[in-house]
Amino acid sequence: MQLSKLHWLSALVVFAIISGISVHLMLPSKETNSLEKYALTTPELNTSEQQYTSKESILLENEADNTKQHKRQVTALTMKLAELQSQLLRLNALGERLADDANIPDKEFNFSQLPPSGGPSISIDAIAHKPLPVLLEEIEQLETNINHEEKQLQLLESLTFGHHIENNRYLSGRPIEKGWLSSYYGMRKDPFHGRPTMHKGVDFAGKEGTGVIATGAGVVSWASKRYGYGQLIEIDHGDGFKTRYGHNKTLLVEVGDVVNKGQVIAKMGSTGRSTGPHVHYEILKHNTQINPVKYVYRKAKNKK
Repeated sequence: MQLSKLHWLSALVVFAIISGISVHLMLPSKETNSLEKYALTTPELNTSEQQYTSKESILLENEADNTKQHKRQVTALTMKLAELQSQLLRLNALGERLADDANIPDKEFNFSQLPPSGGPSISIDAIAHKPLPVLLEEIEQLETNINHEEKQLQLLESLTFGHHIENNRYLSGRPIEKGWLSSYYGMRKDPFHGRPTMHKGVDFAGKEGTGVIATGAGVVSWASKRYGYGQLIEIDHGDGFKTRYGHNKTLLVEVGDVVNKGQVIAKMGSTGRSTGPHVHYEILKHNTQINPVKYVYRKAKNKK
């Protein structure tokens, strides 16, 4: 019986030792799993915070871009207003000059005061809520109208002060500032194919970029490319007379411009059917080319 009790006691001790070892081995595994559990939770919170921060950064960047665009539009609007103010000052000065010359009473055209106005009122809120691009478009349209009015006043000034009377539109002189007469009006050997060809003008050769001048006052009726002529300017002088200036490098006037006698209208070049820098000069009478030589060498009329 005693032997049996010893065997049972030994068995219990061995079981207790084995159980203790097993419990000891299992505890680290649970702690590790617990730590891993908490470790996995933390990155998820960090990712969520990063996404929120990213969205906030995008919103801030968009707001900054909108602010910059708004500032650019305000700057453009300010510059346009400054340009319009300068143009209005010129128009006022020109208007005062014309009014004085025409002996118009000061009370009728007082350019130092705003003109009388009236009509239905416009809501200030409606104006304030207009987008900047719309305001810029309206100002550009106003600028176009002012430029048109300015040209009309300049033409009226020219007529009023006798800038285009008979003496000024009288055709005379050479169409260049510097150079020489290199080819006459009439039959000549064509420089390209060598066959006899009618040359309906005179050529003045010179250095590229030399000023081309109007030989009489008039209105520009052509300022663009034309077959054979290259960059061409045509001026209508009235009474059926026109002049043409061909092969220019650069045009300095536009269709509708009023030009004075002696004004530089282009820069000499070799555009179109040309072998070198020169001006092909024509005079037309009732749309037919005539010999320009006698007009080139005749003296200008004395101004009275």
